[in-house]
Amino acid sequence: MNLKEKKYAQYALVQEMMDTVDTVEKFDASCTREIAAQVSRAGRVFFTGEGSSRIFPAKNSLRKSKRWGLDLNAQTDGSWQSREYDLSKFALFFASNSGRTKEVTLLARKLMEQGNPLRFGLTANQDTILSKYCASTHVLNCGWEQAVAATKSVVEQALYYESVLWNIAGKDVKDALAALPEKIEKALTLDIPSEIVEWVKNAETIYFAGYNDGVAEELTLKTNEITRRKSDFLEGTYALHGIEEVMKEGDIIFWVDPIPDEYDKIQECLVKGAGVKVVAIADHDTPFLTIRTPEAGDFNPYVYLCAGWNVLVEIGIATGMDLDHPNRARKVGNEITE
Repeated sequence: MNLKEKKYAQYALVQEMMDTVDTVEKFDASCTREIAAQVSRAGRVFFTGEGSSRIFPAKNSLRKSKRWGLDLNAQTDGSWQSREYDLSKFALFFASNSGRTKEVTLLARKLMEQGNPLRFGLTANQDTILSKYCASTHVLNCGWEQAVAATKSVVEQALYYESVLWNIAGKDVKDALAALPEKIEKALTLDIPSEIVEWVKNAETIYFAGYNDGVAEELTLKTNEITRRKSDFLEGTYALHGIEEVMKEGDIIFWVDPIPDEYDKIQECLVKGAGVKVVAIADHDTPFLTIRTPEAGDFNPYVYLCAGWNVLVEIGIATGMDLDHPNRARKVGNEITE
């Protein structure tokens, strides 16, 4: 996709996706330094939100925390079910772009009433209802998005959470972070093979498989919002553990960063066994049709996510969708009224 052609430029969604490059360029990793010190002292952190405000931002940070071996109990869950948990000893991050998400706001209010002082809000708007119940609130620099599907805000939320971990671990990511905008731009503007779009048109279900770091799961949600197609997320190698029984010939799986040790099994069970089309999103060649992205090390998940957006835009345009306005989905899914 690009902003030169009208078929792309007419949509706020595409503009906001492309704005991600600037969002990453302007991100200041020091913005969480003081909060990171508080989180480190607590030794426990809980990330909550709903939909896109939680899936990739929180799960990307949980995976990084475990990979880096941080001495930190990092957890995430949706806000409504989290109301039954004892979170009195956790530092909590409440993400809601609008600052009006009902489940998130009510959980923040409950923790305030219980006296937990480590309540940190993350919104795209000033002076929100949520901010009344947080000890401090960070307002995203990317601003409020016009399209229903959240994009650039998702990336900034993820960087914000991950920067907490950088500051706790004392990681120097300056050079890698400086190189990320160019790699994201390449992922957003890659030419997507037309056969992928045709495969999707003919598929009953679109699957996304990959690590539980939020990338494949977030792309599953974006598929619903942007293409209005049925989509399912398959965590890890779940696709090889029974679900092939209900897959239909012609269905398609986008496998984010597929595991090389499982290439043969994917071919055997899914391609040959179920007649499923497999497309890889990876920074290396695979035996499958591959959307090849620039290598970005620890920042690969951001690049994979943006490449997936690129694919979904092409599908949405090819199938005549209004990319900015889904039929039923709302910008604020479940809004609190006070």
